[in-house]
Amino acid sequence: MRLPFTRYGVRELILASVLLAFASLVSLLIFPWVAPVFLALWALVVWFFRDPERQVPAEENVLLAPADGRVVEISQVDEPDFIGGQAVKIGIFLSIFDVHLNRAPCRGQVAYLRYQPGRFKNALRAAAARVNESNSIGLQGNGRFGKVLVKQIAGAIARRIVCDCKLEDVLEAGQRFGMIKLGSRTEVYFPAASKVRVLVKVGDKVFAGETILGVAE
Repeated sequence: MRLPFTRYGVRELILASVLLAFASLVSLLIFPWVAPVFLALWALVVWFFRDPERQVPAEENVLLAPADGRVVEISQVDEPDFIGGQAVKIGIFLSIFDVHLNRAPCRGQVAYLRYQPGRFKNALRAAAARVNESNSIGLQGNGRFGKVLVKQIAGAIARRIVCDCKLEDVLEAGQRFGMIKLGSRTEVYFPAASKVRVLVKVGDKVFAGETILGVAE
């Protein structure tokens, strides 16, 4: 049976379990009332690295949320690096309480990868996408959407972006490909000229690999 924790957090889970277990045992001998605090910290670490199963829609003409969180931006922007022109951008903010795994928004071949070092400003703000540490994954080969770009963006607390796909990999819709550890932002871009009807609005809660952001008509 698959454990409900992401493999991207195995190191942190083991380290936290060992350290907090030791701290709990020591506190029981000296300050017994402190032990529940270490247990609560361990529970928070486990909760952060949870990996729930998702019901991925079977339709091929849908664009899925690449991350859990809340939609904080829907806008039209110029995206010259991969889309090559005007694109619709949907920004999703992840709090520390959201599942932080990233999933592919649609089926496609990885045709573009770019890691960008940067700062760690509040990811709730759109400006964070320009100055913060980020990693971009470009998918193509899905004729319904053309090119689709997913951008993983570190936040004020996040300090590590994980992406385990490489160029020419083929990702299935809803497939796990990485995560951003602690609070962060994930954005998805698709060509503004494509006939995609956006189904979400700012403020909506979305779930990676499950919530439909848009439909290709």
